[in-house]
Amino acid sequence: MNTFKDLGLPNFIIETLDTLGYKNPTSVQAAAIPKALLGKNIVGLSQTGTGKTAAFLLPIITNLHKGRSRARMPRSLVLCPTRELAAQVIENFTTYSEKTKLSSALLIGGVSFKDQDKKLDRGVDVIIATPGRLLDHFSRGKIMLTGIEILAIDEADKMLDMGFIPDVTKILESIPQVQQKILFSATISDEIEKLTKKFMKDAHRVEISRSATVTKDVNQSLIFIDKLTNKKINKNQFLVEYLKT
Repeated sequence: MNTFKDLGLPNFIIETLDTLGYKNPTSVQAAAIPKALLGKNIVGLSQTGTGKTAAFLLPIITNLHKGRSRARMPRSLVLCPTRELAAQVIENFTTYSEKTKLSSALLIGGVSFKDQDKKLDRGVDVIIATPGRLLDHFSRGKIMLTGIEILAIDEADKMLDMGFIPDVTKILESIPQVQQKILFSATISDEIEKLTKKFMKDAHRVEISRSATVTKDVNQSLIFIDKLTNKKINKNQFLVEYLKT
């Protein structure tokens, strides 16, 4: 079985992972990280819960840690479909980059523009953002994308479901100079396939699981509410009460 050191990660990241108790990479990490460290474009088909966040964050940290950020010119961009996912990603980034001087900013809705502007003015290495809020900052002239070296798109299938593909396309068209693009998705639809073919030339494909399958680490159950209660009931209210038990 591979260790993280076998993947070519530097010692400062290995030490951080050891502290966290991470010894062996998941399948998607073992397949994606060596290629990502070489700067290859990557299209990954992987379920939630397979460790894909580390599969793109660890190479980003490795490849950026020696450089310096400039005001309003981030060096890497991670796009996420939801605020919640973006918040998880920046939390992971902060943990994995503990032994570096890399800085980051979270650009999501529901948070003051003023606070986000202050971080951008100071200069950050990595932006983790939802597409809409990123474009808001871009249209206001608060962020420049010409310094982006690495772009990662997480959960592209959810981007599609939530109607964000036009925003993602607009962002991709604004950063033709990007040296490396990484995209992860649980499924690859025709629209996402078109997106990757247009913007990700010679991409290395990483496929860990069949499309539409669910990782074994996720428990699923099906409950027929009407049969359980013998009456009509609001499904949302039932779910809230069920999760409380």
